[in-house]
Amino acid sequence: MNEKTCFFIGNRHTPYSIKDELVKAVEKHITEYGVTTFTVGRYGNFDSMVQGVLKNAKKRHDIKIYLLVPYALNQKIEPPIDFDGTLYPEGLEKVPFRLAIIQANRYMVQNSDYLITYCHHVGNTRNIVEYAQKREKKELIKITLL
Repeated sequence: MNEKTCFFIGNRHTPYSIKDELVKAVEKHITEYGVTTFTVGRYGNFDSMVQGVLKNAKKRHDIKIYLLVPYALNQKIEPPIDFDGTLYPEGLEKVPFRLAIIQANRYMVQNSDYLITYCHHVGNTRNIVEYAQKREKKELIKITLL
């Protein structure tokens, strides 16, 4: 069985008003697309909201949840309760500290089947989503925009 994976990226100031839409998107990815493994970061409103939604989904579905940790070599990070572990992208130890999150996000876009995103501002999130959209045109990833 081929494991299907999903990554999340969104603006740190994402409004909590999108939570219902996020819940529906996660449920659809599990029940319709067959996603079994989810990876999320830990910075800002979006990541916090996603973590809560995934923990609730795990109570109803057999899924795995991983925390993306771009600075794992520099700090000891325990995954949140109900998470299955952390993910530190290979090769990241050679990336300058200030670029670690950007490179980690690119790695996840390159190594995920699906991306769920909330991106309504310019900046690094927008750049990663635009990169993902180029990959989507090549049918390398499927994006859900919230």
